[in-house]
Amino acid sequence: MRSRMAAHPPAGRVQVPPWSSAHPLVQRETLSSPTPTHTGTLPHTSSSSYTSSSSSSSSPPTLTERLMAMVMLEAECQADAKKSGKGTGYLRRAKTETLQEIFNKYATVDKDGELFMTANDFVRSYLGLYTEPNPNPKSIQLLGGILDTSKDGLISFSEFHAFEGLLCVPDALYKTAFQLFDTKGTGMVTFEEFVEVIKQTTLHQKVPFDFDSDFVKMYFGKERKRAINYAEFSQFLHDFHEEHAVQAFKMFDKTGSGFITAMDFKDIMLNVKAHLLTNPVQTNLVAAATGHKVSFPFFMAFNSLLTNMELCKRVYLNSSGGSRTQEVTREEFLHSAQMMSQITPLEVDILFHLTELISESSGKIVYSDLEAITPEQYMKVITRKLTDIKAVESPEQRGVLAQIMESAYRFTLGSVAGAVGATAVYPIDLVKTRMQNQRTGSYIGELMYRNSFDCFKKVIRHEGFVGLYRGLVPQLIGVAPEKAIKLTVNDLVRDKLTDKKGNISLASEILAGACAGGSQVVFTNPLEIVKIRLQVAGEIATAQKPSALMVVKDLGLFGLYKGVRACLLRDVPFSAIYFPVYAHSKRLLADENGYNSPLSLLIAGAIGGVPAASLTTPADVIKTRLQVAARAGQTTYTGVFDAARKIWHEEGTKAFWKGAPARVFRSSPQFGVTLVTYEVLQRLFYVDFGGIRPQGSEAQLPASAADLRSTNPDHVGGYKVAVPIFRGIESKFGLFLPRYV
Repeated sequence: MRSRMAAHPPAGRVQVPPWSSAHPLVQRETLSSPTPTHTGTLPHTSSSSYTSSSSSSSSPPTLTERLMAMVMLEAECQADAKKSGKGTGYLRRAKTETLQEIFNKYATVDKDGELFMTANDFVRSYLGLYTEPNPNPKSIQLLGGILDTSKDGLISFSEFHAFEGLLCVPDALYKTAFQLFDTKGTGMVTFEEFVEVIKQTTLHQKVPFDFDSDFVKMYFGKERKRAINYAEFSQFLHDFHEEHAVQAFKMFDKTGSGFITAMDFKDIMLNVKAHLLTNPVQTNLVAAATGHKVSFPFFMAFNSLLTNMELCKRVYLNSSGGSRTQEVTREEFLHSAQMMSQITPLEVDILFHLTELISESSGKIVYSDLEAITPEQYMKVITRKLTDIKAVESPEQRGVLAQIMESAYRFTLGSVAGAVGATAVYPIDLVKTRMQNQRTGSYIGELMYRNSFDCFKKVIRHEGFVGLYRGLVPQLIGVAPEKAIKLTVNDLVRDKLTDKKGNISLASEILAGACAGGSQVVFTNPLEIVKIRLQVAGEIATAQKPSALMVVKDLGLFGLYKGVRACLLRDVPFSAIYFPVYAHSKRLLADENGYNSPLSLLIAGAIGGVPAASLTTPADVIKTRLQVAARAGQTTYTGVFDAARKIWHEEGTKAFWKGAPARVFRSSPQFGVTLVTYEVLQRLFYVDFGGIRPQGSEAQLPASAADLRSTNPDHVGGYKVAVPIFRGIESKFGLFLPRYV
């Protein structure tokens, strides 16, 4: 019977007694390796010397060697922890006191006043795995045995604490798998332990593994008496699945012809390599065989391709220059593959054939085709989601109602984004309006403002800070639907003009932007005319400033649409320029995984605003002149062409570009803020309507388990990643244990 440790190790690391079988010098990997690079060996001493000696002799190191290792290990851990400033591994260790409280909460066995967990307590109650009725007790016992290093059927707090440390290291998945096979707790895996675990997997039950194969003898010796350490085991586990697949092929190839049937090929893949198959690949296994027979080279190339799909993605990106939507031919892909990797022409042929079957493409692939084939793996999603709602189960179920709901969803988020963007740059907009309304050659000919900066200073001096936000309220009331309908219509038209692979032509992008610009005028014109009249009202020293309601009453319904043609002349080309530039800027600013950070969205939005705002300034000047009420002595205009002619005649060409800098400095950041707010809101409040998501809005990256942390409050420290680690044993290595009796 074990006794509880007199003193628990600090939260930063787990102390392993030098006389324990768990000490690294007796070839056991330290359960709570304090740093990612720690090997558990003496400094400047090759670990291979201990490995070879342990393989041939069972005598452990002397007590002096153990004590020396313990002291140096402790010193190195403290130095590394001090240097990093955040403890061990990539996850911060939990406090011992917190772990003790959690352990006591789930432990159900009391021995002489000391609490212990059973395998059932840990796997089912604490981790929440195998919670279905009639779970397989052998599977639960095997998983519980990962922690039970003393192999007495119970988990002490010391073992619970030690495993928490193991989960904090980068190679926690491999170390957990190693302890799954180390059923005797010796720090080595023997042939008998390997057989014991493999025979319990569903993999072996479906396709029995030949334990007398040459592969086994190469690892465990001719007599199968050799034990392998952790480092060797990690390679063994990798090679085991390849060997199992080869054995399965030989089993079905009863005549030794080097061929199996397409149905046999499907059976092998579903039973031995199921963890590498996505749903589209599973559906097309027989069709991918391109005939009734499958050769051994095809079989090996198919498996190699699935294993190297992440590499294939990099080959594609190299060939497409970083674009995820550019179509790449077989020849282009093959050329890039030969420059970067050892992907064979046969593997490339299989890849393109699979994509033709899955996406019905014609000899060309895009990045999304590769994602449909890439096996499931540890993935981290960069964007945090406050909501994750699935409005439809699949894109095929996307009906008219779902599309209406999606437009309403975009309209709502666009309203919020528009209000945020308008508020952020309203002072600049006010300066721009007053500069554009300033006239020479009429009235008294005196300039009120020398430049935009002078205008800004005079507004502050004479009207105060509040003067910079004169007319903001009607602006916010109008800008919400205005920006919302612009963003919604642009997204709607883009969705309709985007093909199945996510590609859209430049002409279609321009058309979508133009439609968005035209649709917004319904809200823009009334908003603009009220806003402008309120903004210029501060220039006149009167006792009473007009309110928005007074302006609306004075103009009437038809008066609110005065200058609408000029508004169309400005907004249609503005959006036709802006949205394509924004989309292409996003693509250029995305990282290597195609993800756009909020900062890159802000920059892309600002970049798009520069040409759009500057090139449409003449139309904006004409619109402003038409919508501002002319004072006594000022020139009046009857329409767009009349205004253009008179401005040209009286003020010259430069007048058409008045306020251009202020307009650029207003529109550029405003649309940057608006678009980043709009897309971030879509990421935070995610609803899947089965349509097209904004490009670069989400990236899934290969991740360590540290990126997949549990939300269970009792899963602290390393235990935040315990569940994905245990599931990774299945999804990464294909070691599925029976779930039911």
